[in-house]
Amino acid sequence: MHIWVDADACPRMIRDIILRAAERRAIATTLVANQALSLPPSPYVRSVRVPGGFDEADKHIENSVAPGDLVITADIPLAAGVIAKGALALNPRGTLYSKENIGERLAVRDMLDELRSTRQVRGGPPPLGAQDKQAFANQFDRLLARAGQP
Repeated sequence: MHIWVDADACPRMIRDIILRAAERRAIATTLVANQALSLPPSPYVRSVRVPGGFDEADKHIENSVAPGDLVITADIPLAAGVIAKGALALNPRGTLYSKENIGERLAVRDMLDELRSTRQVRGGPPPLGAQDKQAFANQFDRLLARAGQP
């Protein structure tokens, strides 16, 4: 398993959990962003800087992911793309996207985009809280254990 992180929008507290697990479990992990990232030196963690532009990090991840990999992202279209390739997709709030729920998630996302464009709905999700962090850590740990990572 390789862990891919859509790092442009990944909250720092979630990134810290991922980096600690990569070190502790010796898992290859790549953070992809359109800006330089400051990461601790590690033989297991690397960053890839993609050009600025719409969905460049998403495109890089989707083109690089392999079946059985794990992608950390809040981007639902990216999650749909990696699931179609046989990878796992986990939201920073601890929601595991799957073949069974990704269609509904895409439909809700599209509906909310439409409502925002007509100003019937404003804003996005609330800030990440302690419960979200714990939900992510629990689900992340379960996925690593299921993949046979020590």
